[in-house]
Amino acid sequence: MPNHLALLRGINVGGNNIIKMVDLKTCFESLGFSEVKTYIQSGNVLFHSTETDLSKLTKQIEAALSKKFNYQSSVVITTTNQLQTIIKKAPTDFGQQPEKYRYDVLFLKPPLKSTEALAQITLNPAVDQAATGQGVLYFSRLIAKATASRLTQITKLPLYKQLTIRNWNTTTKLLQLTQP
Repeated sequence: MPNHLALLRGINVGGNNIIKMVDLKTCFESLGFSEVKTYIQSGNVLFHSTETDLSKLTKQIEAALSKKFNYQSSVVITTTNQLQTIIKKAPTDFGQQPEKYRYDVLFLKPPLKSTEALAQITLNPAVDQAATGQGVLYFSRLIAKATASRLTQITKLPLYKQLTIRNWNTTTKLLQLTQP
């Protein structure tokens, strides 16, 4: 079973850094990883590796992606056990009212800590809610007032290059894909 998840940042968005998932899968397999699976076009790769040093794994994958696809890659690596904890420790009721709220998980690239990241984000208290987690921020916004959300302001902050965002549905689906 896959025991790692690579979340690629900034691919297949707005016509930039276009990478076909079949090519991405082949690239990961060429690095010696097994049980490689991709999920949707935003760059989610589940794979098995015996490497336990996530920093080393990140550098290896970023170097290979940058060379193969000719862009400056940035990847957040997590283990499937960490992903399970991220989902299990989400704030109470997080993801439970999708008709009312939009839910996102901001995966942080080490060494960025969730408390540091949250301190840099301005929230609109009438719309936004955020909570820290282990290596993530949980972010929800009221759909009826989504245009007043301050989450979009994050793209203007330096910390934006140190994270990648996945919606709650994608996050939970990725964990499902690790199960037999």
